[in-house]
Amino acid sequence: MRAVAFDVLDLRQVTLVGQDWGGLIGLRLAAENPDRFARIVVANTGLPTGDHPMPEVWWNFRKAIQGASQLDVGGWVEAGCARPLTDAVRSAYRAPFPDDTYWVGPRAMPGLVPTGPDDPASAANRAAWKWLCDSTTPMLVAFSDRDPITGAMAPIFSRQMRGAQDIDHPVIANAGHFLQEDAGQELAEAIVRFLAR
Repeated sequence: MRAVAFDVLDLRQVTLVGQDWGGLIGLRLAAENPDRFARIVVANTGLPTGDHPMPEVWWNFRKAIQGASQLDVGGWVEAGCARPLTDAVRSAYRAPFPDDTYWVGPRAMPGLVPTGPDDPASAANRAAWKWLCDSTTPMLVAFSDRDPITGAMAPIFSRQMRGAQDIDHPVIANAGHFLQEDAGQELAEAIVRFLAR
């Protein structure tokens, strides 16, 4: 991601909007390349270090996704929403995974999340947390009200991150883990207000 964003595209003054894996990847990228980022938006995400236990619902998800005989990515995304997806949206999520030869990535991804302090990604994530806590880069914390997986991270981000202080952080109502699907307009409006401040 660093090579594409900075070596190829030479992006500067980036506003990161990180949801789910977008946060895990993007927050590390921001911490390791602070001169490239102007603002950060965290939305139903986290940056696990393995120093704190993951919620039981996350372990259940990991076990289910790694052990499912069929992997319906559109169905998994819909299960993480508070509102039903349209057939077109479900189909769009399914499209990159037409059969089991394409499922390796989605099955492997939960295993890449640090769950113990000695995980290979733990040290880098700890360093990113430290940078994020100390950074004055403005941070909007825009979480939904119905995310059982990362919802507990919202108050941690808003309390611990220096850049999140003195900012009005919205709670997006009637939205699950994939709040961009459940309440995309509301999330976009919150981001636009943040950019305008």
